[in-house]
Amino acid sequence: MGCSSCSTGKDGQPRGCKNNGTCGTDGCNKLTVFDWLSNMALPNGQKPFDCVEVRFKNSRKEFFKNADDLPLSIGDVVATQSKSGHDVGMVTLTGELVKVQMKRKKVLDDKSLPKIYRKATQRDVDVWQKSRNKEEEIKKRAREIAISLKLQMKLSDVEFQGDGSKATFYYTAEDRVDFRQLIKDMARAFGIRIEMRQIGYRQEAQRLGGIGSCGRELCCSTWLTDFRSVSTASARYQQLALNPQKLAGQCGKLKCCLNYELDMYLEALKEFPPQDSKLMTKKGLAFCQKADIFKETLWFSYKDDPATWHALKKDQVLKILEKNKNNEKVSSLEEFAQDNIDDHNTVFENVVGQDSLTRFDRPKKRKNKKRRKNRPTAKTSSDAK
Repeated sequence: MGCSSCSTGKDGQPRGCKNNGTCGTDGCNKLTVFDWLSNMALPNGQKPFDCVEVRFKNSRKEFFKNADDLPLSIGDVVATQSKSGHDVGMVTLTGELVKVQMKRKKVLDDKSLPKIYRKATQRDVDVWQKSRNKEEEIKKRAREIAISLKLQMKLSDVEFQGDGSKATFYYTAEDRVDFRQLIKDMARAFGIRIEMRQIGYRQEAQRLGGIGSCGRELCCSTWLTDFRSVSTASARYQQLALNPQKLAGQCGKLKCCLNYELDMYLEALKEFPPQDSKLMTKKGLAFCQKADIFKETLWFSYKDDPATWHALKKDQVLKILEKNKNNEKVSSLEEFAQDNIDDHNTVFENVVGQDSLTRFDRPKKRKNKKRRKNRPTAKTSSDAK
């Protein structure tokens, strides 16, 4: 994610707009939507959909009605209606896809939507940028006030309205917080209207962004729009170790990516025998210790010898269970495990033709570059005569 105005400078900081991927060029914005219907013309006589999607700071998006039929396109900065005054945002989607997004988010009544006043003038943009430049300083001062009042809450972000008359403070807290005195102190200190909005830990990570353990930007701050519940059962189905340090994301909750491949695992487990399967053999009762979905292999051990595991294929286990269902016992697990032993030894060859990685570790042999001189041969007795 990067554009010409947000490319990295010499000091490692973003060059140009210095907004860390939230500039107005729409080349690296969070939750950017690609309009795949933009090059398709509408049927004759059909008017374009008169609602647009506008993105504000970070990932906040809202729908607005284009009542004046302004010629808007993706990336335009517009002044929109708000409860008091006006706000400034950037158009992220126009046309028929807005109708699809509204239906997906269950916004069916487009008549009650707020409207777009105009395209933002230079004065609107200047006031908007001036207000955004004060956000970090005000956030720091607001945290100091909250600490002095000993409130159990964390102020994570501040968002100014486009006209600079109102600021929304986003916070996270475990329990209910009485912030009435906090609002009074902040309104007296900053001279603006204050709105407090509580968000969850996932929403906090979405607004702040960051780099995940995979090395890529957080899914919630780039493309993920809905937060589905993630339980430890998702990790159990995928046979992952229940380690909170590895399974938790930057928000402190279970990673959303645990749900990405869960459907594939559940589909594969339908054909697998249950994990608590017991095999009846003449040698004794056997329990399942481990299962590998990709190799379709299960490991069983006898009740009297739990340290020795025997690898059985999925079809073999189902065959044994079918016999046990008919009150038939197999002789032993070794009879089936013997067929799964692969005697082929894999030989790794250098098929690419590359040199060895340890070729520089070998001591070089010094070559004797001196040429040997031709020594005179000894004369025979016949030659001497």
